[in-house]
Amino acid sequence: MTNILEKLKNKKIGVLYGGLSSEREISLKSGKAVFNALKKMKLNVCAVDVGRNVAAQIKKENIDIAYVVLHGPMGEDGTIQGMLEVMGIPYTGCGVFASSASMDKDIAKVLFECSGILTPEWFTLKKYEIVPEIKKYPVVVKPAAQGSAIGVSIVRKASEFAQAVKEAFKFDDTVIVEQFISGTEITVGVLDGKALPVVEIIPKGKFYDFKSKYAKGGSKHIIPARISRKAYAQARKTAEKVFKTLKCRAVSRIDMIVDKNGKIWVLENNTVPGMTETSLLPDEGRAEGLSFPDLVLKILECSLK
Repeated sequence: MTNILEKLKNKKIGVLYGGLSSEREISLKSGKAVFNALKKMKLNVCAVDVGRNVAAQIKKENIDIAYVVLHGPMGEDGTIQGMLEVMGIPYTGCGVFASSASMDKDIAKVLFECSGILTPEWFTLKKYEIVPEIKKYPVVVKPAAQGSAIGVSIVRKASEFAQAVKEAFKFDDTVIVEQFISGTEITVGVLDGKALPVVEIIPKGKFYDFKSKYAKGGSKHIIPARISRKAYAQARKTAEKVFKTLKCRAVSRIDMIVDKNGKIWVLENNTVPGMTETSLLPDEGRAEGLSFPDLVLKILECSLK
């Protein structure tokens, strides 16, 4: 880590956090954690709470490197990455394509299928479209381009479906209706193309929703996941394949389900994983022997290769 610290000695790093999405609250927490870690390393760092005038904010701060800790639309969907490309400012994490393709769950699932990556069956709905009859419940209803389980519902009977769709449409113009897969919820971070330890997620509530993700005690993270050796190895291999398929860079985190037969089903890819005290990626890092500051620095190092 000494070499990367030397390279960064005369650089100004801007932590881009906050933003305008429904995940702003979490981004503020993630960003502050990253900012404090970089500050403790005695690096020249500033915090930029991203608004619509973000280009002017960045120019004013005169940053050399952007550390992107923006969750959700306008931060994780390729838009901020595209702006930084135009401004000629290097940034952490995935590029424009990987960010955009991962954020749009419909596109991501198409790419998963084309690459032979198992993903639950699904269809999309647009506002004012006629909703087809659902023949088999339960299903998962979610906005196509949101994160943190915002607007997500597990629908177990026909009478709940319309309300779930209405809720999802509050956050996006496109909604995904997905086959529900019962099994063990797991996630695998990938750092510089290599899978981290597999985490098993046990939510306190009915499923891994926003509260389970971010409230203290909202979920339990078990590392290593209590799945078969074969499934464990397959989960890590699949995570690396997703990372490569979507052309990710530096870091991402892949959410999956292991069904009763040991099959691995990929749900989605997160290109700006949470970095809060209850977040999964830092837990995986610690299991791999990386302290939180080590992880923050490693993401920087991988991004600037």
